Parts: sequence; structure tokens; C-alpha cells
Amino acid sequence: MVAHLVRLKLTLLRNGLKRSVWQVVGLALGLLYGLFVTVIAVAGVVTVSVASPDLLPTVVVLAGSAVMLGWWVVPLVAFGVDSTVDPARFVTFAIPRRQLVAGLAIGGLIGVPGAMTTLVSLGTVAAWWRDPAALVAAIPAAVLFLVTAVVGSRATTTLVAPLVARRRVREVLAIIAILPIFLIGPILSSLDGAFDGAQLDGLVNGLAWSPLGATWGVPAAVVDGDWLVALGRLAVAVVTLLVLAVAWDRSLAHSLVNPIQERVGGKGRDLGWFTRLPATPLGAVTARCLTYWVRDPRYAASLVFIPIVPIFLWFSSPGGELLLILGPVAAYFMGWGISADVAYDGSAFWTHVAAPLRGSVDRLGRVLSAALLGVPLVLVCVVAPALVVGRADALPALLGVSFGVLLTAWGASSIASALVVYPVQKAGENPFQTKSNGGTTAVVSQFVGSLAVAAASLPEGVLALIAVRQGIAWLGVVTLVVGLVLGTVALVVGVRVGGRILERRQTDLLKQLVAFA
Repeated sequence: MVAHLVRLKLTLLRNGLKRSVWQVVGLALGLLYGLFVTVIAVAGVVTVSVASPDLLPTVVVLAGSAVMLGWWVVPLVAFGVDSTVDPARFVTFAIPRRQLVAGLAIGGLIGVPGAMTTLVSLGTVAAWWRDPAALVAAIPAAVLFLVTAVVGSRATTTLVAPLVARRRVREVLAIIAILPIFLIGPILSSLDGAFDGAQLDGLVNGLAWSPLGATWGVPAAVVDGDWLVALGRLAVAVVTLLVLAVAWDRSLAHSLVNPIQERVGGKGRDLGWFTRLPATPLGAVTARCLTYWVRDPRYAASLVFIPIVPIFLWFSSPGGELLLILGPVAAYFMGWGISADVAYDGSAFWTHVAAPLRGSVDRLGRVLSAALLGVPLVLVCVVAPALVVGRADALPALLGVSFGVLLTAWGASSIASALVVYPVQKAGENPFQTKSNGGTTAVVSQFVGSLAVAAASLPEGVLALIAVRQGIAWLGVVTLVVGLVLGTVALVVGVRVGGRILERRQTDLLKQLVAFA
């Protein structure tokens, strides 16, 4: 049964590649990136073992702890582990739970992250070549590290899944989980030089006795000749694995018998935005999309990063002038946030196809709904940092580049969402569950679209940079005019071109969305 589950994972992966050439391209890019990172990591560890062998235990324990933490936490932030063999799909099958656990654990290593971690672990084993005893101890340590990483990843997602079935809880958890990951770089940079050698040794020793670094702490202790310490750390690593395995097994058993169900329905309410906007096709589309912005947590994804950005910028530049880019950054998130609008519609997109609705009206309605929230938000993100930093003179330039980016991103989103759809979380679905296919299409379309927005916003961006850096007031006014004019042109072109594309492709898009459902 374990081998059958592994074959099932490979079959689903192969079938996913047959859906689109972009799936193959994305996988190839992912493999190349993974290979590059793996080579750099292995080369770095081996170089340390040759040039500075005394530093090897420190480097291995710190890096190993970071990787272990990543395996346990990143799947939560990334909305769950890969669900090509989601345990929920086996609820109706009488598969022995122990075999299901083993199959899911091995399947967790199939993919770019699993392959990268395995290869780096093997390279780390080879880095202990100077000490035969440590080399031998590193082999079971590497195996234990891999198993603990995968089991911990599955355990955390399975344990937390029932908790995040409630919408408000998962939104708060997503923000709490994302915040430290995005701020770790600036925080570490601000703490540069805060640790002396003794404090660093204490940190490494603490990690080596913790569940995160105990596995690689074993060969580190063997190198120092501390066999009792090595046995103690091995015991910590084994106990950690056992606790995680039991937790995963118990939570999996509960989830198979009591699958997570989202509550549907609610108290009767008025029609909301539909009663406040004109009873026209444009008003209907705008009202529907405004309802999404207010009630659909998926749309909050484009807003979560905005409060994080100023904290990130503050740590990066305590003086504050870097805060001035908050406006353009917020404009990008708000503008590009509607690029997956049609995908979020899902099978409900049939209402747009069946109605006598012009494509340009559909595009414009989605933009207007985003504008009601995006325009005041971008204004705040431009004006507040300028006043805090004391650069009110830069407001015209900052307003020009910010609204230029915002309008351009709306135009690009109007085209992108009419061209490409991909599997996304359904409305009300547990965000810790990911789709088993379509991820490559999403990444490629987001990357290409972001490049297009950046290229189209380059004129006002360059003008704003010169105006702010040199303090040229008249150039700031020019930037404001250029940004508004070019942004408006991009928006008009995007709405019209996107509308024509939508009218031509709407039936094909609906077929894809129904297939994803």
C-alpha cells in the first residue's frame, strides 16, 4: 500500500504536467533553481569543512535548525503542504492508518523541496570527512533529520487544520505566521554585531539541544569527543520524532473520521452593495466584486502584506527615507490583487457568461470595486510616510508614481485575468489546503504580469526617483502628470483589450473553471 501511494503521487504529478506546457516549464525552472541552491549549499558546507573545520558544527547546527523550522512553518504560511495525496481524499477507503502515514511521509519527499533537502543532507554528511566517527554518526543523523522534517510538516498542518476552519482564526494566524518570516532579514540585519562569540556559542548549544537542531547536534558533539552529550542529543531527536509521529497519527485518525466541514449559510441580510449601487450591468459587477472584497478572505491576501511593508522598511532604514516607497508598493499590491478575479469566481463565472454582459463592463466593474478601497489606501500610504519622514515636498512625485503603478496594474490585471485562470482555493475553503495542480501556471503568470507592470511604470518611476533624490519640485509635478496620464492610458487599454479577450475566451475559461471545481 505504501508503494501504491507513492506511485499515486508520481502519477498525479505526471498527469499535472500534461495539462499545460507551462507546467513543464515551471517544473524545469523549479528544478534548476533547486539544483542551484543545492550546489551552493553543499559547496558552502564542504568549503567550511576544508577551510575552517572548527566552524563546521556551528554552521551545520544553525543551518539545520533553520531548515527544520522551515519545513514545519512554511507549509502553514504557504497554505498547507502539497495535497496531491490529501488525506481527506482517503476518508472513504479502508486503508490501514499506519500504511497511510508511511505513504504520505514518503510522498512528502517527492518534489523539489524534498529532493533539495535530501541532497543537502547527503552533502552535509560528507562534510564530516575529517572525523570518521562523526562521519558515521552523521549518516543516521541525516536520515533522522529528513524523517523529522517531513513528519513535523505533516503534523503541524494536520493539527492546526481544524483550528483554522474558522475564517477569522485563519486570517489572524496567517498574519502572525507571515510577519516573522518577512521580517527575519531586516531584524537580523539590525542585530548585526549584537552577539559576541560567547553568545553565539550559547545560541548554537541551545539549538543543538532543541528539537530543531538536535539531529545535527549529534555529529557536532562526536567531533568534540562528548559522547554523553551526543547520546543526549540523539535522545532529544528521537523523542521529538516520536512525539510528532504520535501527534500526526492521532490528528490524522481524527480527521479521517471527522473531516473538516465549513459552516455554510447564515442569518438573512439585505443585499448589501446590490441595493446601494445602480441596477445596471456595471453596478451589478461592481457590487458583486465589492462583496468579495468585504467578505471573501482570499481577497485579503493582497492586503496582508501592506501593514508588513512599513515595518520591513523601518528595520531596513531606521532613518526612514526608505518608507517613501510604501505608496508604490501598496499600489502594486492593490492593483495586481485583481489579477486572479476570474479564477476566484470559479464556476460562478457562468453568470457573467450567461448574462448579456460586455467584456469591457466586466473589466471596469472589477476595477471600480478595487478602486473604492485602493484609492484611499494608496493615498494614506503616500501621505503618511512623507509627513513622518519630513518630505512633504516629495508628495507630487510620490503621488504620480503611486497612482501610475496603481492604474497600470489594474490595466494589466484586466488582461491577465481574461487570459489565464488556474486552480485557487474555493470561497470558504480551508486555506491550509493547496491545489495539486496549476501552481506553475500561477507562478509564471504572476511573474510575467509583474514584469509588465514594472516595465510600463518605468517612466514615472525614473522621474519620481530623480525628483525625490534631487528635491526638484517642478519635476515632481511633471511626474504626477506623467503618472496619471500613462496610468490612465494603460487602464483604458487594459479594460478594452481585456474585455475583447474575455468575450472571445469566456466559454473556454468557464470550461477550465468547471474542470477545476
